[in-house]
Amino acid sequence: MRLLVVEDDRDLNRQLVSALEDAGYAVDKAFDGEEGHYLGETEPYDGVILDMGLPGMDGIRVLEKWRREGRTMPVLILTARDRWSEKVQGFDAGADDYVTKPFHMEEVLARLRALLRRAAGHATSELHCGPVTLDTRSSRVVVDGNAVRLTSHEYRLLAYLMHHQGRVVSRTELVEHLYDQDFDRDSNTIEVFVGRLRKKLGVDIIQTVRGLGYIAAMPDVPAKRT
Repeated sequence: MRLLVVEDDRDLNRQLVSALEDAGYAVDKAFDGEEGHYLGETEPYDGVILDMGLPGMDGIRVLEKWRREGRTMPVLILTARDRWSEKVQGFDAGADDYVTKPFHMEEVLARLRALLRRAAGHATSELHCGPVTLDTRSSRVVVDGNAVRLTSHEYRLLAYLMHHQGRVVSRTELVEHLYDQDFDRDSNTIEVFVGRLRKKLGVDIIQTVRGLGYIAAMPDVPAKRT
């Protein structure tokens, strides 16, 4: 899952990016509204953390422009504790949730997990596909009750496929959503990670759909092609 953090306070931006990366996300960052708007307009993010008080273009304008442009990714806004009007403006502009400053990082992570799973149609933090369970709270993967150790890229790949299980996901989409902007992207590495995942999981839940991509599903479940 790939996220964007738009926050002009460089220390807070760094803390958010570090916490999100530790939680298993690929993260891009911006420090002003214009840069944030450009990235959100041109890159396929799964979610955004957006500060309201940005230089160049404030967060409300950024969000309004994204929504007018048809960008539907979940957006979590950051607001000052005494600016209740910003919360109202944020929701009216198209925000999905908010956190007030100062905040606990665990609250940001929990709210973001909730937004991501709701956007993908999941009600709980645990994703299931046959004998495989992925816990988005702990980034833990279990197969038939046994924990499986994955690298960060293997976990991102499995998490994305399981968030969108039952749907064929192209290699291009996986590359766009698994790597941050600075990563040297190569679609061939997806095949490598898929091969490693299949060996580590030991169950056939990642299927190749020739010419189209991959799908997380049990073998007898028909694929949805979108």
